[in-house]
Amino acid sequence: MDERTFHTRRLSFGAVADSYDRVRPSYPEAAVRWILGDAPARVLDLGAGTGLLTRTLLRLGHEVIAVEPDARMRAVCAARTPEATVLEGSAEAIPLPDGSVGGVVAGQSYHWFAGAAGHAEIARVLVPGGVFGPLWNLRDESVGWVARLSALVSREDGSSHQGSLAADAFGAAFGPVTGAVFAHARRHTTGSLVELALSRSYVLTAAPARRAEIEAGVRTLAAELPQPFDLPYVTRAYRARLVR
Repeated sequence: MDERTFHTRRLSFGAVADSYDRVRPSYPEAAVRWILGDAPARVLDLGAGTGLLTRTLLRLGHEVIAVEPDARMRAVCAARTPEATVLEGSAEAIPLPDGSVGGVVAGQSYHWFAGAAGHAEIARVLVPGGVFGPLWNLRDESVGWVARLSALVSREDGSSHQGSLAADAFGAAFGPVTGAVFAHARRHTTGSLVELALSRSYVLTAAPARRAEIEAGVRTLAAELPQPFDLPYVTRAYRARLVR
């Protein structure tokens, strides 16, 4: 996508912040443990959105700082996650001192970061040996109806990160990037699946006629499923340690 579209979609989610928080999936604890280990740490949730990953981190005993650029998403995060410190900022401008966190995670947000500038800021705020770990919940398209859903809502929102990250993806400050895959699921009804589809950046920024077309298609598809039903995900997690 072009730069203008990228920036429009990047900050499109605030318009549906409450809905986003209600229908998007959380993250498997096993994936977060794989990234960070079991020992409690001071962790930055970067591009935290409404705090879905923040809450998983808190359940695992971490001290969490949630940084989010969109004011509407940040307000939901602060209201629903009072145990965390919620700050305005972005991957390219993190409002923390040098070497202040032991880990940085990014749930469903790393593909919105601005490459080298984001990597440099993440490296700056990590302690020596600290870990950076992005992760994504991806629809499990090996399931027939889920593949049909993906065709309806489009993969153009940038979150369909199906491939593996290269070993040097985070730049020279980090060691080799490794990855792991985890099974996950989120229970839905027809109504919540439609709400989920309408929370995608591609759909949020589409023309009204296109949004209506997507909504109708998702309703028709979901009506064929037993109610309620599970939407299966494959959670792809990555990690690398700061080496300098």
